[in-house]
Amino acid sequence: MKIGHFWRSTATAALICLSSSLAHGEPVTLLFAGDLMLADGPGRVIAAGGDPLVPFAGILAAADYRIGNLEVPVATGGQPHPTKIVTFRAEPATLAVLKGRFDAVSLANNHSGDYGHDALLETMAHLDAAGIARFGGGRDLAEAHRPLWIERKGLKIAILGYNEFKPRAFEAGPDWPGVAWSEDDRVIADIRAANAAGADHVIPFLHWGWEKETQPSERQRSFARRLIDAGAAAVVGGHPHVTQGAEIYKGRPLNYSRGNFVFDGFDYPEAQRGWLLRLTLDRNGVNTWETLAAQIDDDGTPWPTPGAATPCGRAGDTEPATCLIP
Repeated sequence: MKIGHFWRSTATAALICLSSSLAHGEPVTLLFAGDLMLADGPGRVIAAGGDPLVPFAGILAAADYRIGNLEVPVATGGQPHPTKIVTFRAEPATLAVLKGRFDAVSLANNHSGDYGHDALLETMAHLDAAGIARFGGGRDLAEAHRPLWIERKGLKIAILGYNEFKPRAFEAGPDWPGVAWSEDDRVIADIRAANAAGADHVIPFLHWGWEKETQPSERQRSFARRLIDAGAAAVVGGHPHVTQGAEIYKGRPLNYSRGNFVFDGFDYPEAQRGWLLRLTLDRNGVNTWETLAAQIDDDGTPWPTPGAATPCGRAGDTEPATCLIP
């Protein structure tokens, strides 16, 4: 592993960015957060007038586009799923803390259906009313698999969301709501379809892996490589509630899990540390990427941890570096 500061000096950073802009156009900065769960502790913080995203407000504001995984239905209706041990449901008022901070959220996870179809439909209606885009779930199968299209600075980027963690009963069908399920061939077909539809870059956003496992499984590693081979510019993952490291394959980053971001209720320290993943993309693909560490308190609020050593890299690297982010 290479170790060093991601930007070694302000002057060096300026020269790198200027060179990249001249050669490939101004880069687009995407920020991917870990799991956002707005019930329980975070819900109580918000109800009391607090805001769990304040510590990261400046970092979120600096990105061109911000994406998170909404690990909770946001609704007043529905009934808890009868076979699930843990179910979540957040009050609609909690979305106020996401508005203006996150541009889009994925619904492709194993909690979107915790309170049934009606609550999922209500969640989508509240997101639409708040002006927060959604992907990875929908009113039917076609909508659930529809890409999130991001158009910034002359680039057209497609984000595709999938869940592969039980219960599969949450999967969308031809005429009923749910999430996009991660069937290998369908995911690959969706990547190719998005490229054919004019995407400059496609990034699959996957809910996968096993909880508490700090290393990706062989299934995750092999499937991530297949997705790059199919044309993905990067692979971004989550679900295990812990970070799972990063790799580079054919020059493209694989970030297996960013862990939690706004979440409480965990009794092991690894679940109280998460990452924000920041990518910059130009015409050629991912230009730079870095992970920004967060320490999550008992109420589920994330706090920046300057000086933490986390994976990062840039175009041309063959393996991740370990960087100290200021």
